[in-house]
Amino acid sequence: MANNSYSGVKNSTMEANHNGEFNCTLKDLRSLMELRGTEGITRIEESYRDIQGLCNRLKTSPVDGLSGQPADIEKRKTVFGQNLIPPKKPKTFLQLVWEALQDVTLIILEVAAVISLGLSFYHPPDAQREHCGKAAGGVEDENESEAGWIEGAAILLSVICVVLVTAFNDWSKEKQFRGLQNRIEQEQKFTVVRGGQVIQIPVAEIVVGDVAQIKYGDLLPADGILLQGNDLKIDESSLTGESDHVKKTLEKDPMLLSGTHVMEGSGKMLVTAVGVNSQTGIIFTLLGSGEDDDDDEEEKKKEKEEKKKQRKTKAQDGAAMEMQPLNSDEGAEAEEKKKANLPKKEKSVLQGKLTKLAVQIGKAGLVASAITVIILVVRFVIDTFWVQNLPWIKECTPVYIQFFVKFFIIGVTVLVVAVPEGLPLAVTISLAYSVKKMMNDNNLVRHLDACETMGNATAICSDKTGTLTMNRMTVVQAYIGEKHYKKVPEPESIPSSSLDMLILGIAVNCAYTTKIMPPEKEGGLPSQVGNKTECALLGFAIDLKRDYQAIRNEVPEEKLYKVYTFNSVRKSMSTVLKMADGSYRMFSKGASEILLKKCCKILIANGEPKVFRPRDRDDMVKKVIEPMASEGLRTICLAYRDFPVSDGEPDWDNENDILTGLTCICVVGIEDPVRPEVPDAISKCQHAGITVRMVTGDNINTARAIATKCGILQPGDDFLCLEGKEFNRRIRNEKGEIEQERIDKIWPKLRVLARSSPTDKHTLVKGIIDSTVAEQRQVVAVTGDGTNDGPALKKADVGFAMGIAGTDVAKEASDIILTDDNFSSIVKAVMWGRNVYDSISKFLQFQLTVNVVAVIVAFTGACITQDSPLKAVQMLWVNLIMDTFASLALATEPPTESLLLRKPYGRNKPLISRTMMKNILGHGVYQLIIIFTLLFAGERLFDIDNGRNAPLHAPPSEHYTIVFNTFVLMQLFNEINARKIHGERNVFEGIFNNLIFCSIVFGTFVIQIVIVQFGGNPFSCVALSIDQWLWCTFLGFSSLLWGQVISSIPTSRLKFLKTAGHGTQKEEIPDEELEELEDMDEIDHAERELRRGQILWFRGLNRIQTQIRVVKAFRSSISLYEGLEKPESRSSIHNFMTHPEFRIEDSEPQIPLIDDTDAEDDAPTKRNSASPRNATPTPPSPTPSPSPSPSPITTAVPSTPVSPSPNQNNNAVESSNHLLPECPKSGTPSAPGSPLHSLETSL
Repeated sequence: MANNSYSGVKNSTMEANHNGEFNCTLKDLRSLMELRGTEGITRIEESYRDIQGLCNRLKTSPVDGLSGQPADIEKRKTVFGQNLIPPKKPKTFLQLVWEALQDVTLIILEVAAVISLGLSFYHPPDAQREHCGKAAGGVEDENESEAGWIEGAAILLSVICVVLVTAFNDWSKEKQFRGLQNRIEQEQKFTVVRGGQVIQIPVAEIVVGDVAQIKYGDLLPADGILLQGNDLKIDESSLTGESDHVKKTLEKDPMLLSGTHVMEGSGKMLVTAVGVNSQTGIIFTLLGSGEDDDDDEEEKKKEKEEKKKQRKTKAQDGAAMEMQPLNSDEGAEAEEKKKANLPKKEKSVLQGKLTKLAVQIGKAGLVASAITVIILVVRFVIDTFWVQNLPWIKECTPVYIQFFVKFFIIGVTVLVVAVPEGLPLAVTISLAYSVKKMMNDNNLVRHLDACETMGNATAICSDKTGTLTMNRMTVVQAYIGEKHYKKVPEPESIPSSSLDMLILGIAVNCAYTTKIMPPEKEGGLPSQVGNKTECALLGFAIDLKRDYQAIRNEVPEEKLYKVYTFNSVRKSMSTVLKMADGSYRMFSKGASEILLKKCCKILIANGEPKVFRPRDRDDMVKKVIEPMASEGLRTICLAYRDFPVSDGEPDWDNENDILTGLTCICVVGIEDPVRPEVPDAISKCQHAGITVRMVTGDNINTARAIATKCGILQPGDDFLCLEGKEFNRRIRNEKGEIEQERIDKIWPKLRVLARSSPTDKHTLVKGIIDSTVAEQRQVVAVTGDGTNDGPALKKADVGFAMGIAGTDVAKEASDIILTDDNFSSIVKAVMWGRNVYDSISKFLQFQLTVNVVAVIVAFTGACITQDSPLKAVQMLWVNLIMDTFASLALATEPPTESLLLRKPYGRNKPLISRTMMKNILGHGVYQLIIIFTLLFAGERLFDIDNGRNAPLHAPPSEHYTIVFNTFVLMQLFNEINARKIHGERNVFEGIFNNLIFCSIVFGTFVIQIVIVQFGGNPFSCVALSIDQWLWCTFLGFSSLLWGQVISSIPTSRLKFLKTAGHGTQKEEIPDEELEELEDMDEIDHAERELRRGQILWFRGLNRIQTQIRVVKAFRSSISLYEGLEKPESRSSIHNFMTHPEFRIEDSEPQIPLIDDTDAEDDAPTKRNSASPRNATPTPPSPTPSPSPSPSPITTAVPSTPVSPSPNQNNNAVESSNHLLPECPKSGTPSAPGSPLHSLETSL
């Protein structure tokens, strides 16, 4: 153990800065840092004599650090490099354009346009023109035939527009994301000593030779060598994959590496390598982050190998595996790393639903467009060659081909309009917009989809300290010398010996990084730096008119003999001093219930110790601690113990013997006032259907008092407040294993969990998420600030880390960082999350109405009049309004408070509710009626020429222009209708709060006027007169009136309406396929859609199997359940590792239901399907691939009942029984003993 050996460094205050070169090179330092443990020590001794020698060569002082002169710092940066890793180049705008061009529909369009262009320049001699059939003839003056190329060119132009818009969106998204990464990284600061002063500097400013202070919860920003350490333990799994914490001491292993986490203790280190030269930096360069894309191939290979390695080592579940980039600007590449390292994250709930919906719509569009083309071609062929009885003449071939190309283009435009490529765009815009705005509400979103998941949250498990309370701790009561003071006592009333002991204990037994600084503003409160509980104690010392800093100057950190730092297991902190006479004195502080059990004496009124019996302790708990706690105070006990010289050197590593026989000095009550805005925020959450639970390490009375002040506990409610021990007793069975069913009995009523360990928090979160009691799967948000909250933050659907009080580890594991540590910011996040969901729904409602109408119009129009009423270019314009502009307009609606008045949607809520379906169909029918009336009777109504049956290159007609114009105006006004999706009447409410919406609607209207009046041939438009315009506008406006009619019809009456757009559950993807999907970045629901057919065959077979088996069972009069597991053994028992490491993986209880055909609708969604480490896997049955023709069923039923699951704890359930087999080769993976098992044995 480092008995604070400072290896001869103590009194060397050598002059740190001579000018001249450094006596060691970058290469030396790099090779030094590649050694581990004792090899490193030997190298230091050989090359530099000792660490002091290395400091001298680097011209730095272990006590005072660098001088901090700008010239010196710059010089160090040039010689040894900067502490940042050069970012990967972002994709250029041109690359993004190229990517946007890869879209299939656009490619088809481009090809069609090019063919159309080519053919339009071919003119057959006029003489033969007559022979080519009626459709080809007709009046054509010179200009007209010249204009043939315009359509092709216009299509190409529109394609270019679409591509540019898409590329621009991607580019701005990328830019925002980088900005965000930079924000996150610039906020990372680190404590270093410069010129004898302890200061905080941005991580990127750290240079070689700096002396950095490290403490519990830090993520090391650079490589270094330990100068002095107290009980330092490092988690190096992010580099080595070994999950055991490594003890760092000067004698055995002083090498500290960047990207690793400090799990316990504190100390100082000398920085020896930064940026690309540090161990993390070297790995980053290996991964090719700094290089160009030329070596993409190698990179990919490397990444694959990395992945394989990671699968083998299965290092921690991700928190440390995402090695945090060191510095400020490599957003995207940090992302790359994360992609390489994390278990693949499924697309968010919303994206899953959307992709699925888009695929379904796309399929429908494809069918419609194919039919359109076929009908057009068939009609043309019959009309020309059969009705008119014309032969196919060679000269006419180009003319005919031109017709076929025209039909093809019409088909493609139907497809283009049908495919809602605006969907992904709308999601992106909506999320990006929300994320940007959430920054103003103090939410820094690290993972885009977290923002939308937050809208579905049903439970929030919140910390108390700092989140619900102000985290400005002050001592308000004290019990000293057998007297309970209700406010801070006068120093005169305390015996001086006790007072000296108290102040000395407070000064040395609080981390030296904790200080009280003078207020920043005149008349403000003094600012608290470091651990807030310790700040309260230091403040108490100041209130007692004593100066703790003087004692610290006398006893610098190097002189502390041994420090047992605070951790979540000890729940106390102790510091040992070696006294002048060779004896030792240890000061301890910690939770009063815990420390008082270890006290056997107490200081009384005259300052003398007297015996303290268990009976006295119980009295004290009743008379002092409980009254303090019931007022919401946190009680801390301060104690000490002397180790006389006669007893010899104690065994410091045996903590239990060291931490007994203490003498209690005093007990203080620390108040942390509730934040003024919290009660209001919590009541909003409760109205919004979100349960707030408080999980805290404080004792139960304090917790209950604060929970009542916050409004978490309402008088008259039926609720539970439990302590960690009691909670664990209730959820574990006789064997001490956690049972889901037991958790299910507790969590619905649980509101406060006190004295809880990090594992309890994780257990609770996991228990709520895995629970199947409620009709919806619960979506849980968790707030945390400590390193120990990592597992819970990772496990939760949305993890909130505290931006101010949070440790790096917590921030790393979180999805959203609260920059002001305030609970009411979480409510804002809920509002934004719900708003995203609603924005997408609004957009869908608008988009689908247009799609339905446009497809039907194009389809029927083409079939009846041989030509689509809406031309290709017009369709593309409509598509542009609908997709891009509408997604911008509707996705940027600001949230309103009314969003918090409804219950959360839940995971399986379809995107398109029945109300929306009613709106879509209602408006669709209305628009179709108007369009068809105009199309088939328009010429009579407006007294204009008939535009139907026009020849190939006929000039545009007024008739079709009116149809097009009315169509677009109806969409414009319907966009206003689409602003409300819950059937509200007032669609204009708050419309002026959204400037983007107003400007887009107005802008579209203006462009439409320009297109119609001046678009001419390219847009197939003719200028319209004023009264024609007024009629068009009136018909458009009438869709607002019609909207009122629709909202008067109660949805409940319309039984035939269906919902659409459900989520895909992870359960639908079997293990084998997940393996394949590992190499993809995301699970693509679209591709999986296409494999659906194969499933149905399986399902049918499953179904018959099970039924036959049931019948068999009844015949042979065995109980049906004999072959199945006993219900009580079915709950999944997760074996946790007791340490708060990030090893706790996701396991998911799945109970196969006999009649479960639609597992997808009720199975809980799984978050990360990492294969559970702790599960005992059952061997999957070997399954040959099924033959396409089902074998006779009789042979399929096994004659013996299937043996019960061999693993009674049923960790087996997690191993491989996903209910829906996906691809024929995989057979049906299901646990032996599930009703589906019979199928496996038979196949």
